[in-house]
Amino acid sequence: MSNRKKITADKYKEAKKSKAFAILRDCPSSPRKMRLVADMIRGREVNNALDLLKYSTKEASRKVEKLVLSAINNWQQKNEGKRIEDNQLFVKEIFVDEGRMLKRIQPAPQGRAHRIRKRSNHVTVVVDTINLEA
Repeated sequence: MSNRKKITADKYKEAKKSKAFAILRDCPSSPRKMRLVADMIRGREVNNALDLLKYSTKEASRKVEKLVLSAINNWQQKNEGKRIEDNQLFVKEIFVDEGRMLKRIQPAPQGRAHRIRKRSNHVTVVVDTINLEA
C-alpha cells in the first residue's frame, strides 16, 4: 500500500468514526420502492421522520423506521454526554443502493420460460446535529 493511499484511508476511517450511521443490507424489496420512502424523510428532523414512517402505509417504511432508530442509537453511543432533545438531530443522508438480484424461472406457454428478477437493496442512513452557528 502506498503512502498516499494509507493517508486517504486513515482520513476515511477518522471521518467514519465521527459519523453516526446505520446500514441495512440485502433487504428483500426493490430499490425503487425503498427510494420512495427514503425520499420522504431525507433532510427531515428525526422525530418528524419517525412520525412519517410510523404512519406510512408502505411496507418499506417499517424497515427504514427501524434503521433510523438504530442510527439514533449509534449517535447516542458516540455522544454519551449529550441529549437528543438539546441537539436537534436530522437525517443528513439517506440513500438506497441496489443489492444482489436472485434470478428465478417462471414457466411460460409453449415450453418457454420467463426470467423473474427478485431484487434486493442496501439502505444507508446518516444522522447529524443541526449547526445553528453556521
